[in-house]
Amino acid sequence: MSDENDKKPENDPQLAAKIKDSARQIWLAGLGAYTKAEEDTGKFFERLVQEGEQLENKTRGVVEKQIKTVEDRVGGVRERATGTWDKLETLFDERVSGALRRLGIHRREDIEALEHRIAALETELMRLRGDRDEEE
Repeated sequence: MSDENDKKPENDPQLAAKIKDSARQIWLAGLGAYTKAEEDTGKFFERLVQEGEQLENKTRGVVEKQIKTVEDRVGGVRERATGTWDKLETLFDERVSGALRRLGIHRREDIEALEHRIAALETELMRLRGDRDEEE
């Protein structure tokens, strides 16, 4: 009966050593794979960062060129709009001034000019009255 027990695989010391050795090799292979994956991941990440920087540099030039183009177009539109607005403002002022003149309402400049003329006439009148008072 002991011969039968000795022939069972669980009782074979060589087989147990081989299994233990295989399990250790599998464990070490797993550790090696983990370490290799960790190293490769770091390198892979660095490579992705470098490629991202290169792409950013390439696209930055393109984007800056597009921004410049848009700014130039906006500047042209702004100049045209400003010119048009100035023309409209001048036309509006002329129309309002014409309407006010037709209604008999004078511009501020006209009224100020008249006030200066009146002041000059008053000064001249006072001077003439002063001369006449001295003659009497």
